[in-house]
Amino acid sequence: GDWDFWLDWKDRRWWVTLTPILLITFPAATQYFMWEKMRLPIGATFCVMTLHFGQWMNRVFNFYMWAWFPVNFVTPSLMIPSAIFLDVTLMMTGSYMFTALFGGMGWSLLFYPANWTWLAPFHLAVKHPSGPHMSIADLMGMEYVRSATPEYIRIIERGTLRTF
Repeated sequence: GDWDFWLDWKDRRWWVTLTPILLITFPAATQYFMWEKMRLPIGATFCVMTLHFGQWMNRVFNFYMWAWFPVNFVTPSLMIPSAIFLDVTLMMTGSYMFTALFGGMGWSLLFYPANWTWLAPFHLAVKHPSGPHMSIADLMGMEYVRSATPEYIRIIERGTLRTF
């Protein structure tokens, strides 16, 4: 969804919980097909790598070259470590039940640490010239206005008092 498109929407509550849940369906189906038909435990990694290739093509050509958004403002989520863990779990256990239990849990638990390395610099606080303190991601969201997006879609974090 939109939580994975925009850097200022990659918040600490919804992006971390919804994105792994929504993104596990296609890698799991590809993993099942490649394991049953070819006995290759690389289905999830293959699916995620092709998904990343398509996402980068979309982000570079559509957002950067066509709409002139900075590439680091629309960077996709990194799911490769989670997919490798899912494939290794299937390879080591050979069981769909253990892969669903332990591999699915590892899929979601590895999501945030894998993305934190490139996402951490955008959580640094800066002082805007007009006065408020905000993160670099929020500042980018204020400077690059997406006029076609209705404001009711924006997430308001009540715990940290972030607004649109």
